[in-house]
Amino acid sequence: MKAAVVYKKGEMPKYADFADPIVQNENEILVSVKAVAITNLDKGKASGKHYSSEKDTQNGFVVGSDGVGLLENGTRVYARGINGTMAEKAIIDKNILVPLPDRISDAVAASLPNAVAGSAMALRFRANIQKGETVLINGATGFTGQMAIQIAKHYGAKKIIVTGRNEKTLQSLLELGADEIISLKQDDETFIAQLKEINSKTPIDIILDYLWGHPAELILAAIKGNGSFTNKVRYVTIGGMAGDSIQLSSGILRSVDLQLSGSGLGSWSKAEVRLLFSEILPEMFLLAAQNKLKVNIQEVKLIDIEEIWSKEALDGQRLVVII
Repeated sequence: MKAAVVYKKGEMPKYADFADPIVQNENEILVSVKAVAITNLDKGKASGKHYSSEKDTQNGFVVGSDGVGLLENGTRVYARGINGTMAEKAIIDKNILVPLPDRISDAVAASLPNAVAGSAMALRFRANIQKGETVLINGATGFTGQMAIQIAKHYGAKKIIVTGRNEKTLQSLLELGADEIISLKQDDETFIAQLKEINSKTPIDIILDYLWGHPAELILAAIKGNGSFTNKVRYVTIGGMAGDSIQLSSGILRSVDLQLSGSGLGSWSKAEVRLLFSEILPEMFLLAAQNKLKVNIQEVKLIDIEEIWSKEALDGQRLVVII
């Protein structure tokens, strides 16, 4: 079969022939893959930098963590791959899949799950979002950030504040439901002052952070208390695009009612993952099929994987490989 294969970590995937995967037990089934999104998770695993990276193998490995495909009976499903999915065929667990509604395209369906997991899981299970709350999304110009805005609104957020560096994309987030935008291109003092003013008028309840690094330090400085009673803030780190570590003052932790947690592979319970597949993803697929979610994607071909793997998606688009 044709596949996107990494032979050595750190190198780009190659369009190559690869052995067909073989079903090993009664819980595994073969699917014909139709579409797979290129995510930061997949890039991190291919480079060996993500904590869930594949072990080195002599014959290489197929990239891709999930995808949309057809079962032997013609049923179209989304599923996580037991092996790599960016190939003509893949093995999935027959107990962990989601049938797709008719009116959603393969590409749109493939683009959603990583972003939904990267936003809905944090909102529901780490932040325990309630209707009427104020949400700050740090690094909202990427695809997952764009989805997070819409999902937070769907879950009842009253006000959404977003940050980012791309001025054009930041402005477009207002059309997705953002209420306030804060540019990360400002100097530190101006950024902190702007966020402090917003927080004083409408206290922030939830922070979803896709950047971490220095932007996280600025946000934490902005919500630092002064000895008065403070609003409880649930801060959830989901990504580290701006750096994997920060300096965190003890004074910040002591001056504000702050809950700091993370959301990602390994942090979710089995019950939460079951809900992702049984409730959350089916709901989001249906919303997309009804055009109630705006999805910003670009379709590319598997044969072009070497050319497009390191391509920077414009304006927060998600690249989806059509197979």
